[in-house]
Amino acid sequence: MADIGLLALFVGVLLALYLFEIPVVYALGLTSLILMWTTSIPFEPLLVAQTMVSGSNSFVLLAIPLFLQTGLLMNALGLTDVIFDFAKALVGPIRGGLAHVNIIASVIFSGMTGTAAADAAGLGAIEYRAMREEGYDEGFSVAVTGSSSIIGPIIPPSVPLIIYGVIAQVSIGTLFIAGLVPGVIMAFGLMVLCAIYANRRGYERGDWWSVGEIAQTAYRALPALGTPILIIGGILGGLFTATEAGAIALFYTLLIGNVFYDALSWEQVLESFEDGMTRTASLTFIVAAAALYGFLIRRAQLPEVLAEAVTTVSTDPLIILLLIAGVLFVVGLMLETIAAITILTPVFLPIIEQTAISPIHFGVVMIITLMIGLLTPPFGVILFVLNAVTGVSLEEITKNMIPFYVPLLIALILAIVFPSVVLWLPRVMGLA
Repeated sequence: MADIGLLALFVGVLLALYLFEIPVVYALGLTSLILMWTTSIPFEPLLVAQTMVSGSNSFVLLAIPLFLQTGLLMNALGLTDVIFDFAKALVGPIRGGLAHVNIIASVIFSGMTGTAAADAAGLGAIEYRAMREEGYDEGFSVAVTGSSSIIGPIIPPSVPLIIYGVIAQVSIGTLFIAGLVPGVIMAFGLMVLCAIYANRRGYERGDWWSVGEIAQTAYRALPALGTPILIIGGILGGLFTATEAGAIALFYTLLIGNVFYDALSWEQVLESFEDGMTRTASLTFIVAAAALYGFLIRRAQLPEVLAEAVTTVSTDPLIILLLIAGVLFVVGLMLETIAAITILTPVFLPIIEQTAISPIHFGVVMIITLMIGLLTPPFGVILFVLNAVTGVSLEEITKNMIPFYVPLLIALILAIVFPSVVLWLPRVMGLA
């Protein structure tokens, strides 16, 4: 039977490699090999290869390249700017309106680039630049941009939820629906905080509403807005699965790109697909390496050790979920989200099953917690991304980010304490 010392070895070696800035996929693979060479787990090359291949060989995982490619094509076609202009025409005249536009745009595009860090680097750079051009101070602009970037992976389509669903063997469509309400609560909380900031600091209102501008930007934006509507509406209506939604969204984006917008050249399309394949390969290698690491964790019976340790503290599902959320938050500070999901899901699932916590509920709580960890100093990845794309110092970003943790943490606590926040919509849809 494995002991706590072995658990510390599994975690310690991985974190040591990661803190030395070894790419996460290599850190996972090296940790697995080191553990096989230094413990009683035998080194079996064929088993290593089979485990990595089977871990990434899933039909559901096809949704990842499809959604990634859809997001990349939308960016290449300039649809990000089109939707941003429409949102600005709608709420720009409100005091602090561009901050609300920042949040709404993050909700609409909802993580189709794959990760919150990618959202912050891509869409976030556009949002930050627009706010600065309108006279918002850099601290407020970067804080709104960073906090809104973590909403994407919670609202469908979400690559982290797909990864979790594959590992936990639960419905991706149900997970997508379950993430909607918590995601909206987070967005609403951030918008309330932005409204308070705008009134206290006396930010200028934009130009008064123009029916002509609203109509013009709406005409340009409606075909683009059809992509997220098609994805969410199709899954809600039971018309297609998450993987099928990815394929349909990609085809739809290619169609509107040629019919309604300036069509991309073949060179641009091929460049976009090349970028998509590179990102997909990177994510797939992480999943494969994490599958091996997770297999070794299960083989060493570490989930049972952890389950016993946790249940000795309390058998109350709420206390257990709070304890696990605390662990996930710390992990989210240091480990890439996809890797954290693939490593920790097999560890925590036995505990979840023992305490009758819904795996759908746990999955959404897990993603929210990891996302907040990405935004938290000193190691939060999004902080470094924001520093790189905006030029604002890490100290300034961290200082201005502090108030924005409040609505995010409130949303997380609500999701943990009241499972219906996550499960209500799936139950209404007859999915949970």
